[in-house]
Amino acid sequence: MRKRWIAVLGVVLLAAAACADPQTQPAESSDPSVVSFDTSAGQKHITSAKVDSIAAELPAAVRESGKLVIGNGSAGGGLPPLGFTADDNKTPIGVEIDVAYLVASVLGLQAEIDTTSWENLFLGLDSGKYQVGISNIGVSELRKEKYDFATYRLGLHAFEAKLGSGLKITGPADLSGKNVAVGSGTLQEAILVDWNKQNVAAGRKPANLKYYQQAADTYLALQSGRIDLYLGPNPTASYHVATQHKTEIVGTVSSSYPVQGLVGITTKKDNGLVKPLADALNAAIADGSYAKVLAKWGLQAEAVPKSLINPPGLPKK
Repeated sequence: MRKRWIAVLGVVLLAAAACADPQTQPAESSDPSVVSFDTSAGQKHITSAKVDSIAAELPAAVRESGKLVIGNGSAGGGLPPLGFTADDNKTPIGVEIDVAYLVASVLGLQAEIDTTSWENLFLGLDSGKYQVGISNIGVSELRKEKYDFATYRLGLHAFEAKLGSGLKITGPADLSGKNVAVGSGTLQEAILVDWNKQNVAAGRKPANLKYYQQAADTYLALQSGRIDLYLGPNPTASYHVATQHKTEIVGTVSSSYPVQGLVGITTKKDNGLVKPLADALNAAIADGSYAKVLAKWGLQAEAVPKSLINPPGLPKK
């Protein structure tokens, strides 16, 4: 298979980004710069053996159809390493695509993946066009009113710094007086605003929040020393670190801090799919195939020990 490095030229902040552990987590000890990514259209997806007892849990109509219709919101090229197009500019690949094939294999179904826009993904779930959505969809209390979730990843945000910065971000105090880039109106910004309040209350200087229109401008400011840190989604940060070799992740935090957040396979509420989906994920976790999928895309830090059905999510505002 042909392999190449892809540079992340633009960081798209997903409104659906999930959140992770309620406390900040240390950066991975392994060096992500040694990770390479297969972006060929012909790559083999990681699968597992069918588990008959789990397949038997499926609604009869789904089981008899022999297929699982999956919506993925990566139309227009997508965002590595989540869901994006391969070297042929048409085949969907990425961690979300591999999770889709993995779960379908445990259920004994053929994965049929349709890439669409973020808005149309939910319209497709509502109409029944898609049986499930696998697209970095974060569990939230509002979404749980309409959808069921089987969780499969932590949703981390990452603090990215210039390579060799010596920084370590474990909480608000570590940001005191630092220049930190963040997207306006994002969940990341809300975290930093909250941390600044904590710093001021503790008698510390707040962080200086900086805003840039383009990812290239953000990274130029990081390299030149005009900013100390950039807070963005962990998957895109990890991919940027691995492909550009100029930055490092110096800490992670839940995108819905201080609530534990999770990313889940999403399906229409009470349609009978969520339990077999969760059981399929747990079978893949147990046999090691789930870990191989995350390792393939450098997202081991987002692994969960167990798939949960409809856990607490981002609170309603």
